[in-house]
Amino acid sequence: MRWERSHKKGVFYLIEEIISAIYPHQDEAMFLKEAISERIKGYKNKNIRPRKGQWDQDDVFLITYGDQFYEDGETKLTTFNKMYQQFFSDTFPIVHFLPFFPYSSDDGFSVIDYEQVNPEIGDWADVQVMNRNARLMFDFVCNHMSAKSNWFQGYLNNRTSYKDFFIESDPSIDLSMVTRPRTSPLLSEFVDLDGKIRNIWTTFSDDQVDLNFANPKVLLRMIDVLLFYVDQGADFIRLDAVGFLWKKAGTSSIHLPETHKIIQLFRSIVEEVAPGAILITETNVPHQDNISYFGDGTNEAQMVYQFPLPPLVLHAIRTGNTSYLQKWANEIYLPTEEVSFFNFLASHDGIGLNPIRGIIDEAEILDLVASIEKEGALVNYKQNPDGSFSPYEINTTYIDALSNQSDEDELRLKRFMVAHSILLTIIGIPAVYVQSILGGRNYYEGVEKTGANRTINRQKYKASEICDSLLKSGSFRNQVYRELQELIQLRRSEEAFHPNCAMRVLETNHATFGIVRDEKVYVLHNMSDQAQTISLDAGTYINLLTKKECDIQQEVILEPYQFVWLEKI
Repeated sequence: MRWERSHKKGVFYLIEEIISAIYPHQDEAMFLKEAISERIKGYKNKNIRPRKGQWDQDDVFLITYGDQFYEDGETKLTTFNKMYQQFFSDTFPIVHFLPFFPYSSDDGFSVIDYEQVNPEIGDWADVQVMNRNARLMFDFVCNHMSAKSNWFQGYLNNRTSYKDFFIESDPSIDLSMVTRPRTSPLLSEFVDLDGKIRNIWTTFSDDQVDLNFANPKVLLRMIDVLLFYVDQGADFIRLDAVGFLWKKAGTSSIHLPETHKIIQLFRSIVEEVAPGAILITETNVPHQDNISYFGDGTNEAQMVYQFPLPPLVLHAIRTGNTSYLQKWANEIYLPTEEVSFFNFLASHDGIGLNPIRGIIDEAEILDLVASIEKEGALVNYKQNPDGSFSPYEINTTYIDALSNQSDEDELRLKRFMVAHSILLTIIGIPAVYVQSILGGRNYYEGVEKTGANRTINRQKYKASEICDSLLKSGSFRNQVYRELQELIQLRRSEEAFHPNCAMRVLETNHATFGIVRDEKVYVLHNMSDQAQTISLDAGTYINLLTKKECDIQQEVILEPYQFVWLEKI
């Protein structure tokens, strides 16, 4: 166990080792050891409340914005808490709040001030109220911050305290190898107090300036932010875009060794201050790169985003072909019991395509994009090192991604539910985006207002109106909410779905997908529009969905998009 090793060696010795690895030629960086030690001792004296630690089948995340719901005359977090109590608390014990800090763009991901709650949605007291009702995940937007922030404005004003806080680069230097998730220029021009043009590294947009972790003072300031979030009650901390943290000209500037060392440092500090608090890395990249953030399974992130899952499930349902999903599922594993996957289908972002490059042929990826784009989806592109462009993500709600615009709601619901059966039963911990349980459809009006493709899946709702819609018997929203809620609650009651219980992929035809958890519960899915047969060992089973006992001789027949959860007696 990592925790045992850290104490055998001494956590402060370990921290010194990591600092030396990050800054091998900077003697001045060694001030970090003492500074970090003082912070750890200070926070430990606060007796920060213990966390649950680890996880079990009961853990399911709700991903949401803090201002997801609004009502006249009250803070948005107050409104959210009321909605949570009425509709979600029995289903989702954990709430992932997307960035709720003051921001200037990107719906929160251009953070102006890391330590303030956006006054438009509430204050820290409102967060604490939510924290009494749910375990919380905070977003730590650690790679970049807003160009409107005091930090960056201080940098442009040549204040000594912000010297080298951001990355200035000569535009004549060849930076073509740098991995780009966008088509915008890597360097953006800013003018400082003296009228000098500064070309600043901006991985994501000209309003999102990358922090310079090569400066040890930046690392210390970000450790302060991390500890502040822990102190404010975060049980989980999501490290946003963390793969880009360390930059070096002449490299891809993603997944560099220094980035992994910084995560190890974060892990060591958080473990010492608040045992049980969990770090989650968000790296929208191919699978092998993504799981590298487990480290050795004991020393980096406790959870990583399972990015291939959304596009693989989408491809399987849209094509009726599960071969890629089966092959990938057969190969995933957890290196230790100290780590797990953060599984999701929908999020505030689009459906990322990079994670399936190397799993699905590029021609098939392009065909998938074209077919969904015909049905109203939008597409964001990235720039490749050779100057060409490739689709980076599909922008749509997951409900609309799975079906055609002309489909009846009955079919749309079937496809949606079979997809979520996979989400809720595959190895790892499931997370459901709020738009999914609300039955959200593509929000084109929002895209027209913002000009941003991602707005299509970021609609906000007046609480009284969405309440009426959710409670209206027979409405599409009501059906989605009710059926998904029931399925989640069933998952939470079944020990075989513990995130770390063994998973085995069944050998089935390429129109179906079957797994067995803990050699006890068989989960079978028909991903096609035709009836399918799956072979199963003869015996007596309980259908967990219907609570009825059934005798199976040799096979199970599934109707189009049908799924079953069977527990062998």
